[in-house]
Amino acid sequence: MTRIIMNGCSGHMGRVISELVAEDENAEIVAGVDLVTPKDAAYPVYASFADVKEEADVLVDFSTPKILTKLIDEAKKRKMPLVLCTTGYTKEQIAEITEASKELAIVRSANMSLGINILIRLVQEAAKTLAAEGFDIEIVEKHHRLKKDAPSGTALAIADAINEALPKAKEYVFDRSGRSEQRPKDEIGLSAVRGGTIVGDHDVLFCGPDEVITISHMAYSKAIFGKGAVVAAKFLAGKQPGLYTMKDVIG
Repeated sequence: MTRIIMNGCSGHMGRVISELVAEDENAEIVAGVDLVTPKDAAYPVYASFADVKEEADVLVDFSTPKILTKLIDEAKKRKMPLVLCTTGYTKEQIAEITEASKELAIVRSANMSLGINILIRLVQEAAKTLAAEGFDIEIVEKHHRLKKDAPSGTALAIADAINEALPKAKEYVFDRSGRSEQRPKDEIGLSAVRGGTIVGDHDVLFCGPDEVITISHMAYSKAIFGKGAVVAAKFLAGKQPGLYTMKDVIG
């Protein structure tokens, strides 16, 4: 049984994870952390991680980057592994997470979806062959109209993964307006669509002479991120210090 502290338990993803864990025989949320206590909370809720009295195997964080330092400091005191699902970390905070992983087991991923992480594995394999054959690579991501950042962190993670698989990294191009030239071969194009209530769609196009290969992932609910977080929590419990990704989780 993996015992979880849910940081950000009153938020949308916190509630989703609470529902998922309630139906999981191998996991249990023993405490939540949030400034607001959910009306139907099945576990004690505290205003800060430092106040939690219950013993646990791992903390899952779906809150805000603003509390990262406090979260890490308290986790070090407890020697507690962290699943960091929050997005929007600065470069300095990512460096802080990397440094903390020398003492703590940490999973951090731009996208907790198992499907997206399988897509990343597939596009890496495809890129090794197709890029060498001159195929152009384009990434198109679509999200709801309320999403503020563009391109998405997931689209950038896909592009980074493709570059990791190539002998020479390609340049990222986010905007071709004002350019009057043929498409260079050494670039990855990233395009963003914002509209309606799209949860998250990602298409990776390998465009070659007379053929196009598209590898796609469509999210119909944010529950997929919660499912990935629970799987990551089970994976991380009892692990040695280090910085892990969903690639490690899915094996």
